[in-house]
Amino acid sequence: MSAQDRLGRRLVQLYTGLTLYGVSSALLVEAGLGLEPWGVLHQGLAEHTGLGIGTVSIIVGAAVLLLWIPLRQRPGLGTVSNVFVIGLAMNAALAVVPQAHAFAVRIPLMAAGIVLNGAATGLYIAASFGPGPRDGLMTGLHRRTGRSIRLIRTAIEVAVVVTGFALGGTVGVGTLLYAVSIGPLAQLFLKVFAVPVASGRSTVVAAGSPEHAILRR
Repeated sequence: MSAQDRLGRRLVQLYTGLTLYGVSSALLVEAGLGLEPWGVLHQGLAEHTGLGIGTVSIIVGAAVLLLWIPLRQRPGLGTVSNVFVIGLAMNAALAVVPQAHAFAVRIPLMAAGIVLNGAATGLYIAASFGPGPRDGLMTGLHRRTGRSIRLIRTAIEVAVVVTGFALGGTVGVGTLLYAVSIGPLAQLFLKVFAVPVASGRSTVVAAGSPEHAILRR
């Protein structure tokens, strides 16, 4: 694969992955059985501001990106795109996906949202255009504090879920299933969507190790 072809593939993967991530988040909202951790916060803030949840996602992502400054993190194209594309795709998907009322529909909708989220995560991380703003916050805090990625991730996501739930965000079985399945799903799809490189290395899946990459947007 030539360098130009590789760049084209990476760009397609980046924006396809970010778009599908927004769609997957919308499916979880419509299922109403629990959102991913940051989605709980976004929904809670949306309830109190009257803004669309995708719009809130953009605002929160931009605010988190500002926290990169004292952490001396350097954003990439994927970082900035992450802030805007996911929120816009989420708003668009919510506008066309009908709300599910029957339990028999909500369960497969939740499952589809979680699996699609894992595929989307693998797509955009494998493109290697930089981590999402929330991922970078975690890795930045890890470097500055010396605490483990797992501890930093857990502390932030627990705080996010608790705050979002207090504001009215939806926590449920979907939140739990997402927490236990997103890691394995993302690992799987990182391998599926790994982009070949021209150097001696066969593939590149992300900047940094997978455990650093598979955090959350």
